[in-house]
Amino acid sequence: MFQTVLCTLLLPLPAQPPAVEADAAQPAETPAALIDGTGPGWVTLGEKDFADVNGDPETWQWKDSGLYCTGKPVGVMRSTKPYKNFEYTLEWRHLKAAGNSGTFVWVPEEKLTDLPKGRLPGGGIEVQILDHGYTEFYESRFEKPGDWFSTDGDVFPVGSSKMTPFPPLSPNGSRSFPSERRSKGVGEWNHYYVRAINGEVRLWVNGKEVSGGTGCVPAEGFLCLEAEGSPIEFRNLRLRELP
Repeated sequence: MFQTVLCTLLLPLPAQPPAVEADAAQPAETPAALIDGTGPGWVTLGEKDFADVNGDPETWQWKDSGLYCTGKPVGVMRSTKPYKNFEYTLEWRHLKAAGNSGTFVWVPEEKLTDLPKGRLPGGGIEVQILDHGYTEFYESRFEKPGDWFSTDGDVFPVGSSKMTPFPPLSPNGSRSFPSERRSKGVGEWNHYYVRAINGEVRLWVNGKEVSGGTGCVPAEGFLCLEAEGSPIEFRNLRLRELP
């Protein structure tokens, strides 16, 4: 029995994810263990880590507190190098109701080469960033229900890329819909944690996993931030590469 107890005591403790203390302004039920992108291996992504693809000079503006995007023209900026396996955190807030944006992972280089203004990449996995007012905007403009998207963290393949989405699914089966509504409205900061490993993408919104997919092809490429018509701010963009 003594040997059994001794062996148990010598076993290594399980690794714990990095955590941040809960914001005092958050409801008590909000998880405190947000993965905040700090600790060993994490790097802060700044101006030197991104390159504008098809924007105007004023589309993307780096400031001390983060990154401001006018949303116009429609397009993206990309990371300066491709990534395969990684963890990625960012915070975002829309500055206008019905705002539309997103972040892409694993975008193939050929889908970013000579990309004209007003166009988004024809490949990659998009992690949706929509304001809740987008549903009302869409339905007033197109006179049909916006049931093929949500405003709380869809994950889906774009163009030539492929992914098997996790349920719940969009009506056409192409998107992973979030399992819970967690994003906040216009003017409020939201926290995304994205884990992309071996062709699998998972998204946590404000501290809880809600959506994702597996079998992504390709499973290596560039990160992108999206301008899609409306102003948005990003901050605390951090990344840790994994084996």
